[in-house]
Amino acid sequence: MAKLLTKKQLKKSVVDNMKHLGVYRENYEHTIDVYVGMLAQYQAFEKQFEESGYQITVEYTNKAGATNDRKTPIYSAMESLRKDLATYSNLLCINPKAFESVKKREVPVRKKETEKPQSKLVQALGEDP
Repeated sequence: MAKLLTKKQLKKSVVDNMKHLGVYRENYEHTIDVYVGMLAQYQAFEKQFEESGYQITVEYTNKAGATNDRKTPIYSAMESLRKDLATYSNLLCINPKAFESVKKREVPVRKKETEKPQSKLVQALGEDP
């Protein structure tokens, strides 16, 4: 696995991406910091997961003596973080789904109004509406 990025590097990358997409606002700083913290944790868990040989389950013996497989703590933490990262990326509009929902649409140009035809009564009376 490549060298882990620092929180500062991750934050710069996130902010640069947001600016590129046109969704960055200074008042998002706290949310960005939380998101970056989760990204850093996820990187660390990924490294540990790789070092464990990508072990997803481990045998567990309960009080009754039955042996079952259950998810490793690292894998469970990664699953939870993935969901949280998706939620925060939606909040910050840095994934395609969220970005499309806030993308500014072009304001439609109004058609020039043409003169409405006058009714036969108005024409007969010779009055303008």
